[in-house]
Amino acid sequence: MKTMMAMTALAFWALAAAPSFAQPVPARPNALVEFPPRNGAHLTVTTPSWSDGGDIPFENTQYRGNNFPGLSWSAGPAGTKSYAIIMQDPDAQRNGMPILHWTLYNVPAIVTKLDPGMAAGANPAGSSYGPNVRGAAQPYMEPRTPPGPKHHYHLQVFALDASLTADPAMTYDGLTGAMRDHILAAGEVIGLGQADPTAPPPASR
Repeated sequence: MKTMMAMTALAFWALAAAPSFAQPVPARPNALVEFPPRNGAHLTVTTPSWSDGGDIPFENTQYRGNNFPGLSWSAGPAGTKSYAIIMQDPDAQRNGMPILHWTLYNVPAIVTKLDPGMAAGANPAGSSYGPNVRGAAQPYMEPRTPPGPKHHYHLQVFALDASLTADPAMTYDGLTGAMRDHILAAGEVIGLGQADPTAPPPASR
């Protein structure tokens, strides 16, 4: 009896002492995949700087110029009160999420175009910057693709049937959580980014 109890205790101790291996958390997709419009309605999104699926000019990257490429989209369906814009790079991950380059919300329903070269702080009246990978309330952050395969940058536009409560501390989850039950239509334009072969190597840390 004592031998059986000792063996049971030993087995329990071995299980308790065994390392636990947490299952990896699946990477989250880009916003348009994770938060599709409720009726599948589509917005046509374009930029004058490249065709959908085309290469992003280096002038529209952090390598040269940092120039905003411009963005246009078709008008949302009846009931559209505002637009939200989310730019992500799902080919690079941080904390299991695509790298977030830009969020802009409460773009008025009458606005369907942002001009090329739009300066930081020149977002449409009434709209607010949301977070990017640098923190809360950040302006547009251009791509800076590292050496290696090209990255896909998704400029996604969402037509919403509501205006969102502005919050300078807005997080990505806060923004998408507020959007998710109000998405009437959505669309995107994708650009391919790559490292500038003429760029000097990054400074050593």
